[in-house]
Amino acid sequence: MNSFEQKILASYSSTTIMAGKDEAGRGCLEGPLVVGAVILPKDYFNPAIKDSKKLTVKQRTMLETEIMNVAISYAIETMSVTMVETLNPKQASIVGMQNAIDKLTVKPDLILTDAEKLAPSYHYQAIIDGDNLSQSIAAASILAKVTRDNLMLEYDQTYPQYDFKNNKGYGTKKHLSALQKYGITAIHRKSYRPVRDLILKNNVTDK
Repeated sequence: MNSFEQKILASYSSTTIMAGKDEAGRGCLEGPLVVGAVILPKDYFNPAIKDSKKLTVKQRTMLETEIMNVAISYAIETMSVTMVETLNPKQASIVGMQNAIDKLTVKPDLILTDAEKLAPSYHYQAIIDGDNLSQSIAAASILAKVTRDNLMLEYDQTYPQYDFKNNKGYGTKKHLSALQKYGITAIHRKSYRPVRDLILKNNVTDK
């Protein structure tokens, strides 16, 4: 991962500052979308850092602390359910990424994204399968994933019947069954098909 980034940096000046960005929760049926942005030292390499989905909860938690400690700068942006619904998931991801970049205390010269395009004012490279190729993107994915998962644990305290602590808002069999049985909550994304179909079929309102 670090060597992949070094090859990219080789075509830039030695002073180029690079940031990685990624999001978590884009495909979930409920809850916010969370974006992470991180600038790691150029000589930093940690083989344990990889796509957050390939790590255990314990591994992600330990790496989150490590990344926050070593990062030159990092930022986390939370896009609410309302913003995701208003903008649509793709645009919410883009806006969240740009907001996170703007929050960094050190401004990057180059931004690596996981295949997502940003506004022309941002100098970026969209890397297909970026969270498996770029250490910086993978680190950003870890920050976003841990932050969002912790939010889901909080939501589980309010809505335990939906099993958010395990499904993290994704449309598992148990989650979909709970939707049928209990209806939707205020944090469900009403434009997403399983939720939207339930609303249309039963004329339900959130709780």
